[in-house]
Amino acid sequence: MKEQKTFVCSGSRSVVRLTDLALLVRAPAALSVPGDVIAGAAAAGRPLSTRTLGVIGSSICLYWAGMALNDYADATVDAVERPDRPVPSGRVPRRIALAVAGSLTAAGLGLAAAAGGRRSFLGALPLAGLVWAYDLKLKHTLGGPAAMAGARALDVLAGALTPGHGAPSVREAVRRTAVPAALIGTHTYTLMALSRHEIAGAPARVPATTLAVSTATALAATLPPDTSSAKLRPTLSAAGALAYLATYGAAQARAVQEPSGANVQRAVGAGIVGLMPLQAALTARAGAPGVAAALGVVHPLARRLARRISPT
Repeated sequence: MKEQKTFVCSGSRSVVRLTDLALLVRAPAALSVPGDVIAGAAAAGRPLSTRTLGVIGSSICLYWAGMALNDYADATVDAVERPDRPVPSGRVPRRIALAVAGSLTAAGLGLAAAAGGRRSFLGALPLAGLVWAYDLKLKHTLGGPAAMAGARALDVLAGALTPGHGAPSVREAVRRTAVPAALIGTHTYTLMALSRHEIAGAPARVPATTLAVSTATALAATLPPDTSSAKLRPTLSAAGALAYLATYGAAQARAVQEPSGANVQRAVGAGIVGLMPLQAALTARAGAPGVAAALGVVHPLARRLARRISPT
């Protein structure tokens, strides 16, 4: 019989399996995070460095914190709609979900400070604030999708803000990341719009609209930032955009044909892992084809892991 690894919460008798903590934070979905930072760093002309890796670690911690906080905040609703989740099922006590969210937020801010000092810390702080505001207050309001889109856009900016030799000023970093941040934010907005219909299903016009926006997003990701693009750049950008539409676009098309809750949920899951080829397209567009190709390789792995642990 396979031994189950456990986590003991200090000061309590709660024993939580590590597999349930992985389910709580949707662990494999964090593979969608590094590409945000990398796309921003590439737009700033510095696609990968040791400090960038630290900022990626920070963003992953904040992403996982948001997932744990989501389940803490939604415990009552999930008890009815998603009773198999770790918190409503009782496998992870609600107070531990909150403690995990707080600990991961502190770790994320600490990693940002260690990686990039005050500049990266001040970049991570509003991201952490948006994550907490979304889960505790904004999720079920009209501003919810915009808040989550803003969080992803800030994640892109965090990559450009990483200090080091040749790092742009804050104003220049914002200018250079305007397009990738806007496109990744737009993608995230479509995801959040769909996610509101994961249980009861959606009117066909909802996935039809998000599919149209996703198609426009893919096309925009292939447009070169200038006329001096190397041949490999548009090729990889186009490949990433096509892979994005083949995963997220195809799932949305199925939801248009049959907008059931199950199909909408599959589209949301496809959109989470399908973000990676979009990030690869944007990274190639910025002139970092090698890093873009690496992001493309990670995408199939993320899809396989998503079959074992749901990213939604």
